[in-house]
Amino acid sequence: MPSEVITPHFLRAWPLPGAGVGKYGRGQVLVVGGAARTPGAAMLAAVAALRVGAGRLTLAVARSVAGQVAVALPESGVEALAEDDDGHVAVGAIASVRADLGSADAVLVGPGLDEPDGARDLVRGLGGAVRDHTVVVLDAFALGVAADVVEELEPLRGRLVMTPNSGEAGRLLGRDTTDDHGVDGHAADALEIAERYGAVVSFAGVVAAPDGRTWVMGTGSGGLGTSGSGDVLSGAITGLLARGADVDQAVVWATHVHAAAGDRLAVQVGPMGYLASELLAEIPRVLVELGA
Repeated sequence: MPSEVITPHFLRAWPLPGAGVGKYGRGQVLVVGGAARTPGAAMLAAVAALRVGAGRLTLAVARSVAGQVAVALPESGVEALAEDDDGHVAVGAIASVRADLGSADAVLVGPGLDEPDGARDLVRGLGGAVRDHTVVVLDAFALGVAADVVEELEPLRGRLVMTPNSGEAGRLLGRDTTDDHGVDGHAADALEIAERYGAVVSFAGVVAAPDGRTWVMGTGSGGLGTSGSGDVLSGAITGLLARGADVDQAVVWATHVHAAAGDRLAVQVGPMGYLASELLAEIPRVLVELGA
């Protein structure tokens, strides 16, 4: 099955659902991540979710930084996650966000997690904690442990999103992947992950769905390969899911919007050297250009 090329014209023919009335009508997002050393990753994802139009945000981060995060991001409710002596999110931390998991429309787990046992425990418990219609996005460290809990992820098939880099893709597949496979190689890897986990996958400029459909980027540049950029992408996907976009639609749209925001900064700043945090302000402008 040939891949669709993602262009503005293609997206305008696949419009996002209209924004609901009020913050609850625009969906509830929960972002779970942010160890003591890396709360910024979760914050980037959380702001990206708001920038694409999500209505209500809760951010769960390690207890020792929760107060600072609440002040730095006043638009968000903040939950404190149990942590160990080194500031890593601890095994059992899911207990403090069970109520939020049970009310969220879209959940993102992974940005800023940095220890496998705590991350594995969080991912393992998701299927039994979220509602039947809730969509779950796994990113960063959550993808590094997902291959260890495949059985526990089974209830999420069809409402799961994965956004791996090449190293995480290798973990998910149990073999090496590289960044020089070309579009066809990346599409094959993304599709294999999608089919294995029942997830829509955004990987290296390719989006793949479990039913065999694939989409490839028509924009984007190397400047996106910077610290925090992937957190912005995963947050944008989660926000569009909360707004009511279908799973494949949210991933396709967010992947394009993320890349187009990078293109705008490449003109303003240069092809390299812009910051992931600078992508956030460009996201609403890209959406306006697309009529969303």
